[in-house]
Amino acid sequence: MSELFIGLMSGTSMDGIDAVLVDFTGGQLTILASHCSKYSPELQQQLDNTLQLQDPRTADLAETDRLVGEAFADAAIKLLDKAGISPDRISAIGSHGQTIRHEPDAPEPYSLQLGNAAVISASTGIDTVADFRSADIAGGGQGAPLVPAFHAHIFSADAENRVVVNIGGIANITILPAGSNGAVTGFDTGPGNTLMDIWIRRHHGESFDKDGAWAAGGRIDARLLAAMLQDAYFRALPPKSTGREYFNRAWLSSYLQGLSTAAQDVQATLCELTAVSITDAIEQHAPAMQRVFVCGGGAHNAFLMQRLAENLPDIPVETTRAAGVDPDWVEAAAFAWLAKQHLEGKPGNIPEVTGASKPVVLGRLFRHS
Repeated sequence: MSELFIGLMSGTSMDGIDAVLVDFTGGQLTILASHCSKYSPELQQQLDNTLQLQDPRTADLAETDRLVGEAFADAAIKLLDKAGISPDRISAIGSHGQTIRHEPDAPEPYSLQLGNAAVISASTGIDTVADFRSADIAGGGQGAPLVPAFHAHIFSADAENRVVVNIGGIANITILPAGSNGAVTGFDTGPGNTLMDIWIRRHHGESFDKDGAWAAGGRIDARLLAAMLQDAYFRALPPKSTGREYFNRAWLSSYLQGLSTAAQDVQATLCELTAVSITDAIEQHAPAMQRVFVCGGGAHNAFLMQRLAENLPDIPVETTRAAGVDPDWVEAAAFAWLAKQHLEGKPGNIPEVTGASKPVVLGRLFRHS
């Protein structure tokens, strides 16, 4: 079996598709090529519309599912063109898809991702592994987060306790004790970029706060921050996972109602909410940590990185680039690795993270022929 895999990922920010070509030869990770594709405005609007559905399981999403699959396939094809590598050299694509709804605590738990994997495999001529969350949920787990097993494979150290913080729309942490000194654990800490993105889009029409510059110019509203931190999600014990169906415009509006806080100060406070909810989680659940690595889009928010560092004054806070992996591509690479795990018949979940009853092989295989 070739050690070349493709990982495809679009996170809760829904700002595009990350595609990476990964070589796992010798058990190591080498990113050979990367590519980011934006959704077309029309497909972006369709996806936004699906987020407003009361129950997406009752809607006809076949067309959107196909269009997202075509967009993911196109990202993979452009990635291979950039790398100059033919599809027949790739063992498999691992496609996370686009999350539309994540309801792990519903009476009938589910997590719904769009991006028809049969379309991806047929369009690319590459076997595709997708639907990574269902098997964990069927085993009593939350189906998220799924990246900690990959983080453990890539970032663990024999002599150092580490935490990996992935900041996309939602933030999650992976706790990596040194050597074999304890179980790998992790969970979603709460909002990452999603509330900040919502707020700057509302006031400036921008999709995100570049470098955290708008937030950096505001003042943190201590009362607003304290009120938001009282939310039950932050106090809940892991295993836990969340998404935009919880931390969204309505959630934010419920805390801003009746307040006269300036818009820029709200942005500064939302940035601090992300930083504090992450650092509180680390201090509570990983007090012996010696180093923090950050990946995901939040790694580019200079003000957020500054606030993380100031809230963790005794621990080095760096991006995963310091560990040899570009922070932009960690999550997509994780799904390439999960596809590899699937083909090898190896589990991809960590029960201590998701709450599943046992380790299980994740994903379903869609063969191209």
